[in-house]
Amino acid sequence: MIKRILVATDFSPCSRQGLRYAVSLAEKFHADITLLHVLDQKLIDQSCHLGLGEEGRIKEIIWKKTKQILEEFLKDEKFGDIPVQKMITPGIPFQEIAKKAQQLRADLIVLGGCGGAVDLDRLFFGSTAEKIVRLLPCPVLIVPTEEL
Repeated sequence: MIKRILVATDFSPCSRQGLRYAVSLAEKFHADITLLHVLDQKLIDQSCHLGLGEEGRIKEIIWKKTKQILEEFLKDEKFGDIPVQKMITPGIPFQEIAKKAQQLRADLIVLGGCGGAVDLDRLFFGSTAEKIVRLLPCPVLIVPTEEL
């Protein structure tokens, strides 16, 4: 039975499609949704390395901007009576998604299937979605954008 759905978002069109799919499932199963965005620690580290400020200040700036982006991302979404919890956490995306899924005892994880750019890390070690599928025992639904 699906009662808790964790939706990971990077604010891409794929993750929007994933959220909409999760909402339709939540309606059918009377489930709760937790929407999670992970502030990629690499971005924070690179900003510090470039001398853009100290880590605490950089996190504060990125956190504030991410909250604005999250609200904008959700502005036109319709949730009806579905309980939705929003979470932002810093870290390595696949690890934080796995941790939150276990902490929340998620019955299903929903991810967009095409977020992010292709870089060497992804080429050699796989996408966030691939890592999540390998790590967690609960079902993982990977939703592509309608445009594909």
